[in-house]
Amino acid sequence: MRKPLAALLICLPVSAFAAAPQTAVLDIQNMTCSMCSITIHKALEKVPGVIEATVDYDHKTATVKYDADKTSPSALVKATTNAGFPSTLHGGGQK
Repeated sequence: MRKPLAALLICLPVSAFAAAPQTAVLDIQNMTCSMCSITIHKALEKVPGVIEATVDYDHKTATVKYDADKTSPSALVKATTNAGFPSTLHGGGQK
């Protein structure tokens, strides 16, 4: 009983220092069909630190939840651009 309790107490402070996930919305260019969404989604998921990516073909956007300690909005933009779909931060900022 003591070892699991001690392990739990040791792990608690570490999780308290973890950064809260951030969300970025990207405006995506060159999306001509719904299959483009799959390519963009895969490109974003390959970026270390991405927790979740959702691509909306109708609105030509991608919403990405990420760990700010591991990646940045500029890395997300670079990933979509390298996949053939240049993007910019929606509204010029982050959510």
